[in-house]
Amino acid sequence: MQEMLEYIVKNLVSCPDDVQIECKDSGKSKVFKVKVAKKDLGNVIGRGGNIANAIRTVVKSVGTGKERLVINFDEK
Repeated sequence: MQEMLEYIVKNLVSCPDDVQIECKDSGKSKVFKVKVAKKDLGNVIGRGGNIANAIRTVVKSVGTGKERLVINFDEK
């Protein structure tokens, strides 16, 4: 899942080397914290959060369905 998330985000930003993804696994949930350059944050979130929601949907579809996935976007 993390590799897929990284692939999607890196293809949306203009500075793919600045993308950092941290994963915290706490039992039944996984929390991904995605950090991108300040100028790329708008490209990842999109107008009204549409792109961020689409990323969440795609990554959750790959998951097992048994664990809760949370994806947070932040600037580096």
